[in-house]
Amino acid sequence: MASDATRAQASRPQPSPWHAPTSGTTIAAAALMIFGGVMAIFEGISALAKDNLLVVTRHYLFEFNLTAWGWVHLIVGILLVVGGCAVITGALWARYFGVFIAGLGAIANFLWLPFYPLWALILVVVNLFVVWALCTGMHREADSGSTA
Repeated sequence: MASDATRAQASRPQPSPWHAPTSGTTIAAAALMIFGGVMAIFEGISALAKDNLLVVTRHYLFEFNLTAWGWVHLIVGILLVVGGCAVITGALWARYFGVFIAGLGAIANFLWLPFYPLWALILVVVNLFVVWALCTGMHREADSGSTA
């Protein structure tokens, strides 16, 4: 009986280290992170330049000036681009970092809704999809590596 258990474990293929970046959901998440990061950088630049495209609202609960929001979006955007490039490499830490930064991006864009509602809503959805794709990709790859 013990020999059967040993043979079953020995015949199970070990997941290869390059399997993670080849997952479709992981690549989609990385591409969307880079896209969302670049768009957040453009949001930040637009806010720092005090572009007329943005609407400045009064008596908003999360009342920061436009320059502060510009810096928030610029920093989050740069981190999203760096995280997206790191996710492509397949590093496990990059996935956790990507989930964290995409979550921050979703929160920042949710709070950005009064300034540019349609674009902020699109980026909230993109960031939430990134979180879903990174988490789903981890579970699918773990399941595929454990079954023989």
